[in-house]
Amino acid sequence: MEIYRVHILALVSILIFSPVVHGWGIDGHLTICRIAQSRLSEAAATAVKKLLPASAEGDLGSKCSWADNVKFRYRWSSALHYIDTPDNLCTYQYTRDCKDGNGVKDRCVAGAINNYTSQLLTYGSAASQYNLTQALLFLSHFIGDIHQPLHVGFTSDRGGNTIDVKWYTTKMVLHHTWDSNIIETSEERSYDSSPDGLIDAIQKNITAEWADQVPMWEKCSRNLTTCPDMYVLYSKILSNHFPQLVSVLKS
Repeated sequence: MEIYRVHILALVSILIFSPVVHGWGIDGHLTICRIAQSRLSEAAATAVKKLLPASAEGDLGSKCSWADNVKFRYRWSSALHYIDTPDNLCTYQYTRDCKDGNGVKDRCVAGAINNYTSQLLTYGSAASQYNLTQALLFLSHFIGDIHQPLHVGFTSDRGGNTIDVKWYTTKMVLHHTWDSNIIETSEERSYDSSPDGLIDAIQKNITAEWADQVPMWEKCSRNLTTCPDMYVLYSKILSNHFPQLVSVLKS
C-alpha cells in the first residue's frame, strides 16, 4: 500500500510542474497533464494507464478537460473548480472560504484536491469503494484550476466572468482571456498553433532554466499528503494584481 501512496503523491507534485501555464482552457489542461504523465515513475505511469478509460488510449492529457465537460451532467461538481474569497480581502483562509454557494464546507477546489487525493490513495486496495478513474480525472483537472489565479478570485466578480476586456480587437470576459486566449495566441505566434511546441518548451525549461526550483515544487509531497492551501496562496498573490491587468486590457 505504501508504494501506491508514494506514486499518487508523486503524481500530485508532478501536476504542478508547469508554472508558466496559468491559463486553463483545453490546451492549458492538456499541456500540464502531458508534462505530468511524462515525468511519472514507471510504476505510477502504469497505474495511471490502468485507471484511464480506453478512449484515452493511454494519454492523460486527452482527458484532462473531462471535469469541465461533465459540469452540466454532474452539477454538484461545478463548485469544485474554484474558491472565492470575500471582496476587498487579499487573504485566503480555508475554514472561511472553502464552501459552496449554499455554505457547505469543503466544497471548493482546495477541498476537492484533498478529497480526490485521499480516494486515489486507496488504489491497490481491494477494499476501495471509489471510482478511481473519475478521481484521477477530477484531480488532474483541479490541480490545473487551482493554479489559475481567476479560480481564486473575489466573490462578486465571479472569477473575472463579469469583467469585460479587449483582447486585441475582440471583446472578451477576463476569465476566458486568461483561460484560453493568452495560450492560443502564444501557440499561434510561437508554436505553429499547436500545444506540442509549448509542451516541449516547458519541459526543456523544467530540466534547464527552472531546474533549481523543482525541489521546491516537490517539497509538499515529501511532507504532507497534499497542500492545496499553498497553491491557493500562490494564485491569490497573482489575482490581487488583476486590477492593474484589467486597466491595461480595457485600454
